[in-house]
Amino acid sequence: MIKTLDNQVIALAGLAQATHLVRQIAQRGAADAGDTEAVVRSVFAIDADDVPAVYGGVDKIKTGLQLLDRQLAGFESPDAELARYGATLILLERKLVSDPRMLETLRTGIEQVKEQAEYFGELNDTVYANLADLYQRTVSQLRPRVMVNGQPSYLTDSANANRIRALLLAGIRAVVLWRQCGGERWKLLFQRSAMRKEARRLLQAS
Repeated sequence: MIKTLDNQVIALAGLAQATHLVRQIAQRGAADAGDTEAVVRSVFAIDADDVPAVYGGVDKIKTGLQLLDRQLAGFESPDAELARYGATLILLERKLVSDPRMLETLRTGIEQVKEQAEYFGELNDTVYANLADLYQRTVSQLRPRVMVNGQPSYLTDSANANRIRALLLAGIRAVVLWRQCGGERWKLLFQRSAMRKEARRLLQAS
């Protein structure tokens, strides 16, 4: 992937959208289906032609770009909960890539679930369940774990739990993409203004 600011911003928007959807399901028991499908399908987009294609186009992550715009605003208080989810996933991605065996398990598992998704032609409950199982067998074994806050009745629902774990896996995918595009943690501090400007440009273009 080309290491440019716009590609980094697209990847961060994917991360923001994934964590936002996690919170929506945890607190409301539901989330936008289109937004969810866009980020979950990114898990399978290993051989995408470019970064926008990972999400099916920039228009598919408008929600993430809007969230990123607000998070990067210097005069507004950032959303602490979403920032915590994102920071934890960034840390977990570093631990994941340093564990070759776990990384291979994840890659193999994604290929298997991708075949199921292509067979069914949609992201049905079976696909979400298998992505959730893959997350539990890999990323969930690392520390710190992502502690999701929400309503117990929603969190204990198996379908919701599967979607949350699939979205967290999509969040990891976004972090991997961000790193591939030249993303670094220090840039989140010192390039906030430039990234926010780029997020707004992408929003207008989409």
